[in-house]
Amino acid sequence: MMYKQLGEKALAQIDDQQLNWQANEDSNSIAAIVKHMWGNMMSRWTNFLTTDGEKPWRQRDAEFENEVMNRDALLKKWEEGWQYLFNALNSITDDDLEKIIYIRNEGHSILEAINRQIAHYSYHVGQIVYISKLRSKAEWKSLSIPRNKSNEYNTGKFSQDKQVRHFTDDWIDKK
Repeated sequence: MMYKQLGEKALAQIDDQQLNWQANEDSNSIAAIVKHMWGNMMSRWTNFLTTDGEKPWRQRDAEFENEVMNRDALLKKWEEGWQYLFNALNSITDDDLEKIIYIRNEGHSILEAINRQIAHYSYHVGQIVYISKLRSKAEWKSLSIPRNKSNEYNTGKFSQDKQVRHFTDDWIDKK
């Protein structure tokens, strides 16, 4: 998925010490953001068709505690959280699309719940990208269209045949 890849490209551009950096005591480090996303993904996508998305075992407040994490531990949580999402998405059938699922006792269609969570994850990936860009020691490599390169980028895009991007191709197994 595009947001997972953006986060990974941003994380790759900073050193290990920057993963735990906080602008102030009220802000979150990248490590805390990843830990929160991991907890959210596990809670929302575990048995998501049959149980409320806010699991009783989730410790949301603890997700924001700024414990120092090394890159390996952080990336393990990152991968595990995304895998919960992808596994859940891969389990959806056409018959499920009419179902209502609950998050904190509030009903959502499957599509609404997916949209809600993807928006939440993209918000946090944006934070990771921003912090990474601020804290990168090396020259930042743009994750989108580099500054002052829009015309060049568009020329290349419009010189190609039109393409249809399939969102689901990024996360649903081909069956």
